[in-house]
Amino acid sequence: MRILVTGGLGAVGPFVVNELRRRGHEVWVSDLSHHHDPQYMRCDVSEYRQAERVFERLHFDYVYHLAAEFGRWNGEDFYENLWRTNVIGAKNLIRLQEKHRFRMIFFSSSEVYGDWDGVMREEVMETHGIRQLNDYAMTKWVGEMQVMNSSARFGTQTVRVRLFNVYGPGEEYSNYRSVNCLFCYRALHDLPYTVYLDHHRSSTYVTDAAFTLGNIVDNFIPGEVYNVGSTEYHGIKRVSDLVLNYLGKDDRCVTYRESEPFTTRDKKIDVCKAARDLGHCPKVRLAEGLALTLEWMKKHYAARAAESGLAGALDPAEPMEVADLLA
Repeated sequence: MRILVTGGLGAVGPFVVNELRRRGHEVWVSDLSHHHDPQYMRCDVSEYRQAERVFERLHFDYVYHLAAEFGRWNGEDFYENLWRTNVIGAKNLIRLQEKHRFRMIFFSSSEVYGDWDGVMREEVMETHGIRQLNDYAMTKWVGEMQVMNSSARFGTQTVRVRLFNVYGPGEEYSNYRSVNCLFCYRALHDLPYTVYLDHHRSSTYVTDAAFTLGNIVDNFIPGEVYNVGSTEYHGIKRVSDLVLNYLGKDDRCVTYRESEPFTTRDKKIDVCKAARDLGHCPKVRLAEGLALTLEWMKKHYAARAAESGLAGALDPAEPMEVADLLA
């Protein structure tokens, strides 16, 4: 198949690209940066003209639409970018899908489950009125609704996936990244961070997610939606404890609080559908995944510091290359 991965230079995209190429697909990548990959096309999906040029150049059988602004606080501080990329960008891809008829895999988020306090099964969103708790969650649910409307009106074929706290090597630290990335980086560099004791997650190691996502093109069921996450349900404190234990550090940099407002408290996942249709079977346990992430961070930031002649880590906002992500 010829496949396009939008947002292919992000935290998850390179692993999806690698997985699809390993299976023999012709995979093209788009993202915001200039890049050296011969199968790369720069594109801001929120700009229709730029997205249109990609599809005028090549026909794609499938598009993995990962390109998005990520995170609750990022959505608060940079809401213009969030809504433009996640909502208008999604609409641009859908309009092009209606024209060019490619099949799409649309990336949503566990955050769409909002204030739901039970087990998060896919049908919950169809049978209950859910209140999304922040702008990021809202944009992801709007994207899903756009996808469903296009399917009903124009017969487009899309599979939606809701990722649950994907983490691992290659995720560049910033204040807006995933909780696992934040804890790993800050503990590694003796920076303060906050642990919310009343929050629970199902953290998903990135290679486990990529394997399942790669299976979608082999069993593409239009209109289906899947939770993709780990079955290892844990408290946020457990992440911090595992990180500190691996580094041999105490918790003097940690502040403990009960809960964070306007963020989903508990994400207990049901992955039966993904297991049935996509062979989803997470293998990397949380302790192992965090250790792998920490070892990558040590090497990555030490190399960056050495290249720049600095004693500490580089500016974490600096972009990185795909080769770095996959090292």
